[in-house]
Amino acid sequence: MDLSKKVAYLKGYAEALDINEKTDEGKLLRKIVEVLEYMSDEIETVSEFVDELDETVSAIDEDLATLEDDFYGDDDECDCDDDDFDDLDYFEMECPNCNEEVYIDYDMIDEENGTVTCPNCGEEIELEFDCDCCDDECDCDDCNGEDKE
Repeated sequence: MDLSKKVAYLKGYAEALDINEKTDEGKLLRKIVEVLEYMSDEIETVSEFVDELDETVSAIDEDLATLEDDFYGDDDECDCDDDDFDDLDYFEMECPNCNEEVYIDYDMIDEENGTVTCPNCGEEIELEFDCDCCDDECDCDDCNGEDKE
């Protein structure tokens, strides 16, 4: 039996007792039943709201899971290697002038003087690249004089 039915039963029982409402005890009992009835209505309203809220949160959770799958993909389906990130057309760095993280496209680099213009503050940044190839055909400063692998 739900709460509203229990309160209705108590209200009917109190009325059937034919309690004298002129006495303090009779007035108190009537007021208690009225408060119980009000509380029952309020609890039912809150319960309905919680049910609606639960449905809404569940729908949002499902939508978010779909978005995460679409945006990030399924982690189990990832067949990429960490080496795949070596093929990126850009890199991230902190600008020494404005201290902001910026993304630099390789096409932005002035190859003659090894600089790039910060897209955030517009200041020139001198770049230093380390060669990690060290093969026989490379003649960069990093590879000269080092043991070739």
